[in-house]
Amino acid sequence: MNQSLLFRSLRTALALGVVVTLAGCAVGPDYKRPQTSQAQTYSPTPMPAQTASASGPAGESQHLLASMDIPGQWWTLFHSEPLNGLIADALKHNADIEAAHASLQASWEAVYAQRGAYFPTVNGSFNPTRQDVANDVASGVASNANLYSLTTAQVSVSYALDIWGLNRRQVESLAAQANQQRFQLEATYLTLTSNVVNAAITEASLRAQIDLTHRIIDEQEKILGTLKRQQALGDVSDAAIAAQEATLEQSRATLPPLDKQLAQQRDLLATLTGRTPDQRIDATFQLDALQLPAELPVSLPAQLVDQRPDVRAAEEQLHAASAEVGVAIANRLPNVQINASFGNASEQMSHLFGAGSGFWGVGATVTQPLFDAGTLKHKQRGAEAAYRQAAAQYRGTVLGAMQNVADTLHAIDADAQALAAAQRAEQAAARSLDIARRQLALGDLSESAMLNAQLTWQQAALTLVQARAARYADTVALFQSLGGGWWHRKDEQETATARSDTPR
Repeated sequence: MNQSLLFRSLRTALALGVVVTLAGCAVGPDYKRPQTSQAQTYSPTPMPAQTASASGPAGESQHLLASMDIPGQWWTLFHSEPLNGLIADALKHNADIEAAHASLQASWEAVYAQRGAYFPTVNGSFNPTRQDVANDVASGVASNANLYSLTTAQVSVSYALDIWGLNRRQVESLAAQANQQRFQLEATYLTLTSNVVNAAITEASLRAQIDLTHRIIDEQEKILGTLKRQQALGDVSDAAIAAQEATLEQSRATLPPLDKQLAQQRDLLATLTGRTPDQRIDATFQLDALQLPAELPVSLPAQLVDQRPDVRAAEEQLHAASAEVGVAIANRLPNVQINASFGNASEQMSHLFGAGSGFWGVGATVTQPLFDAGTLKHKQRGAEAAYRQAAAQYRGTVLGAMQNVADTLHAIDADAQALAAAQRAEQAAARSLDIARRQLALGDLSESAMLNAQLTWQQAALTLVQARAARYADTVALFQSLGGGWWHRKDEQETATARSDTPR
């Protein structure tokens, strides 16, 4: 057989092998997406379509709409340009985002590398040697010389027939793992944006509490001044002055912890945006500058499994585990390997491709595990157990996601009512304090009653600030629990298009 005939025969055999590989069956279970939840709501009783309302910032009633889609940049609904700019900065410079992108790329490169096994492996070699052998074993075929040169040029071809779908299942598993990394990237985006918004809300809440504490201190200093004037007239005892001074100092003592928390929030915002703590952030946040979104989405439970990145990642983990069962089964079946080599060898390089210098060889190897002390059997059982584990984890993730949404909806409803109650309580306490202040100036109120009025208003005012911040935080939690609208991001659409040829 001459080399041209060998080339044609080898090409035909390899083409047939590729066709057999791609058209053959793949052992193991074919992956099917789990059934979606049949639940229609997140509560045994109907959830209210709108929340309670209150006067003042963050007191607007919010409407819950099942038909509303989630925007990809949901944080813009707070209508805060400093917040929008800070999130854009975070998305560009956050280390977790960069690491997640690199992990996703590494996962896809592993898929592409495994896909290479669909095709033959071809290696070329060129081996010039100079040899000196003993006279007693010198070859008599040519010159019988013990010192000679030998130049060999060779091409080797190796191809494993994927009869049982071993490689296809490996590619399927790796592609599912890459998709899992893709959704972990989406979860990283969602976590980062939610953390930035929550940090901004917490900063705004702390600034409001600090401002309020300064107002409380000013008010208590005025009352202390009134009491001291009355003491000079002999109408107030030393005990009353001491009690008021103690109340004032207790209020002053609450400022350093608030200042500490505010500084730590600024450090957090710096880290989230890829800065070191010594780098300045120009954006600052006030509760009054944030606008509470009036309309909120409520996706159905069946939609939730497609929207939540953690659920999608858990599903891809299940997909990968399903493919690994096929890999384990295929490893127990016969493996067919085709090997071929051809080339030229000559003692003189100028005659390397001359007549009579060619050689070739074609062979096949069939390997069947006969005894491995149960290793492959137990690997298959382990893969099947891992599949059951992934299925249970997927169900748990779905239930956790639904609970997350339900908890958030309950919080939105309850915190709206809590804000309305806190607003009424603060207004009543402020009126009571104003009356008490006037009565104290006229000498018609005891010092203990004045202290009680101060403490009541102080607690009510701080509770009101915290209730306002809670409504913003609840809104963030709802967008986060529903998936954050990642499917509307432009770069996500480009990524999905680039991976559209990836087998599920």
